[in-house]
Amino acid sequence: MAIDRAGLAAFLRSRREALQPEDVGLPRGPRRRTNGLRREEVAALCTMSADYYARLEQERGPHPSPEMIAAIAQGLHLSLDERDHLFRLAGHAPPARGLLGEHVSPGLARILDRLHDTPAEVITELGETLRQTPLGIALTGDATRFTGPARSLGYRWFTDPSSREVYDPADHEHLGRVFASGLREAVTRRGPRSRAAQYADLLLARSAEFRTAWERQEIGLRLKEVKRYVHPSLGTIELHCQTLLDPDQSHILLVYTATPGTESYEKLRLLSVVGTQITPVP
Repeated sequence: MAIDRAGLAAFLRSRREALQPEDVGLPRGPRRRTNGLRREEVAALCTMSADYYARLEQERGPHPSPEMIAAIAQGLHLSLDERDHLFRLAGHAPPARGLLGEHVSPGLARILDRLHDTPAEVITELGETLRQTPLGIALTGDATRFTGPARSLGYRWFTDPSSREVYDPADHEHLGRVFASGLREAVTRRGPRSRAAQYADLLLARSAEFRTAWERQEIGLRLKEVKRYVHPSLGTIELHCQTLLDPDQSHILLVYTATPGTESYEKLRLLSVVGTQITPVP
C-alpha cells in the first residue's frame, strides 16, 4: 500500500485546524491568531519533533512508521474511523479494532487533558497504562514506559518487587489478591487464547505468590474505597478513585482525588508544586 502524501498532508492540516487549544488541555493565550493548533503544539502532543511533523504536512520527509501514525492519531484525538483513514493514507493497514485496541477515544482523551491538577490515567482491562496526566506520573511514575507483559501492573506486581514501593505495605496482600482475581475474570471473559490467559500462564510459571493467590479461585474482589500511595517526598497520600469506562475499547479512566481539608488534600496540592521533580518509579 503506497503512501498518499497529498492526502495525508491535507488530512493532517484539517484535523489540526479543527482542534482548539482547550480541546487538548492547552492555554489559548491572549495573542493567538492561528486557526486551531500550531504545528509545534501537535508535534508535542504526538511526542515527535516539530520539523518531522511539519514535513508531513508539507508532503515531504520519510515514510512515517505505524508507530508514528498511531502517535499522531492519538495526539490529534482522532476517532477510530479517522485513525484508520490516517493509517491508509500513510500506506499502512489500520490496527485491528476491538478489546485489545490501545487507541484512547477522543472523549476519554478530552477529559484526561482537562485534569491538570489531578492524578489520572487511562488503563486497559489488564492494567496496562495508556496515558497519564503529569500529576499521575508524579504520583506513581511513568507507567507507559514498560513493554511486553510488564506493561500490566498486575504482572509487575508479582514479578518486580519495586512496583510495590508506591503502595502502602499494609495493602499489599489485598492488592495481590485483587490483581489475581481480576486476571481470572479477564481469562474467563476473553478465553484461553487471550492475552489475559498468556499473562496468567507466565505468572503461574514465575511467581509462587501468584500461584497461591490464583488457587484461591477468588472472583469479584475490588480495590478498597481509599487507596494509599507512598510518595518518596510527601509520604502516605490517601486518595479516592473514581472510574469511567469506555465499553467499546474496555478502557478505564481512573481519577484520584483527596477529601478537602485533609492532610492528603494538602499533600496532593504540594504534589502539583513538586511535579515530576521527584518522580517515583513503579
